[in-house]
Amino acid sequence: MLTGELRSQVDRVWDSFWSDGIANPLEVLEQITYLLFLRRLDELQTLEENKSARLGTPIERHIFPEGSDNKGRSYQDLRWSRLKNSAPLDMYLVVSEHVFPFLRELGGDGSTYSQQMQGARFTIPTPALLAKVIDLLDQIPMQDRDTKGDLYEYMLGKIASSGTNGQFRTPRHIIQLMVELVAPNANDIICDPACGTCGFLIAVDEYLRKNYPELFRDAQAREHFHHGMFHGYDFDNTMLRIGSMNMALHGIENPDISYKDSLAQDHAGDEEQYSLILANSPFAGSLDYDNTAKDLLAIVKTKKTELLFLALYLRLLKPGGRAAVIVPDGVLFGSSKAHKDLRRMLVEEQKLDAVISLPSGAFKPYAGVSTAILLFTKTNSGGTDKVWFYNMLADGWSLDDKRQPLMDLEKLGTCPGTPLSSEEHLKNNLPDVLARWQQRDSTENHNERTAQSFSVPKEEIAATGYDLSLNRYKEVIHEQIEHIPPRRLIAELKELEVKINGGLEKLEGLLK
Repeated sequence: MLTGELRSQVDRVWDSFWSDGIANPLEVLEQITYLLFLRRLDELQTLEENKSARLGTPIERHIFPEGSDNKGRSYQDLRWSRLKNSAPLDMYLVVSEHVFPFLRELGGDGSTYSQQMQGARFTIPTPALLAKVIDLLDQIPMQDRDTKGDLYEYMLGKIASSGTNGQFRTPRHIIQLMVELVAPNANDIICDPACGTCGFLIAVDEYLRKNYPELFRDAQAREHFHHGMFHGYDFDNTMLRIGSMNMALHGIENPDISYKDSLAQDHAGDEEQYSLILANSPFAGSLDYDNTAKDLLAIVKTKKTELLFLALYLRLLKPGGRAAVIVPDGVLFGSSKAHKDLRRMLVEEQKLDAVISLPSGAFKPYAGVSTAILLFTKTNSGGTDKVWFYNMLADGWSLDDKRQPLMDLEKLGTCPGTPLSSEEHLKNNLPDVLARWQQRDSTENHNERTAQSFSVPKEEIAATGYDLSLNRYKEVIHEQIEHIPPRRLIAELKELEVKINGGLEKLEGLLK
């Protein structure tokens, strides 16, 4: 958790960018990211040097080579540890004329970070602003992976709150819920086909570090984690750079973060490659039908991106692979043939596990559409016998445009420090979702349809035309009102009248 002082420092630098004419928060984040990445490169070089000194062997990897660049500047002058002590004018000269060309040439090592850095541009306008930003970032304890992550999340939150590119950011607590629901393991191969800033992939990283610490002590498992587990695609180069740097800052060495229009025709080669998909894909409007992948249109013939992405998930998953994805509510009850066909496919040909209805304000301030989480397993042979529904009414944050926390921070999220009271549950349903999900094959099967969660047999869902909206099956508790027969009511009123008259006569007698 970032301290209030660190948050204030970030806010001051953010405001400085605006004062100096950089009004696009995405550009602010990108410039800060480049500098964080430069600091990370220096840390890696220092680790190599320490390892070499400790073992008495030559340095295996020179991130900053010996010698000078083509302008005669020593590569060692480009390192963060030297740069931060430079005068502002010299610092600005080194960064603009030497550091950024160096970063763009890093593509030779083949890593996803270096590939994305080839499009890096330096846009900080003044030496004073650059010096201020570097001074701020140097004060943050970057050896603490959690602090780096919290710093990045805080800056991503500033993008969302500005209303610019907020669609790229799914709330962190919703992401964490989805990751907890699918429970990734050390053998998974994970994909987000519309990865944005890589929030889902980062959450998996955090989950595995917490629940499978032993994987980093096994050479084969560690190699898979750093080089084969994480895959993310997007068609916005700025988001790819930010996402790649985000992964680097969380200590993931070489994930596959690549440019790809996931719905386009030129995406062959990744069919049935992944065991887990986590995604909140774009679902605004339609797309270029002629350029849409023919194999996706073979699954569902539509121009709706939300339906095509669902078809894409099914194509990308291995048999036995599982998915937790966010969809707009229209997917659950839409009446078109494409909507019905896709829902039938999920229920009859695959294994649809759950539909979790999210609060309508979960994506405010930048989107007010009602959404749900779908959880399913690819089987290609059916397997749905029932579907578990949960009606999430609160996620711990206000559901207006401000999205302020409703409770103390330790009470928020999926795993609060202490169990929530019934009153606190009304403000944060996330722990309850996880607890009931664990019981979906036992006690949850016996819940009444008036409960917050319940199961519905496949046969009943099929009979409704595969409608997956929770309200189709939920029953409302009607308040029981006692109806008094008219004769009895008249008698009671007469009896009351006699008592009132008697009381008035006594009162008159006392007054006399």
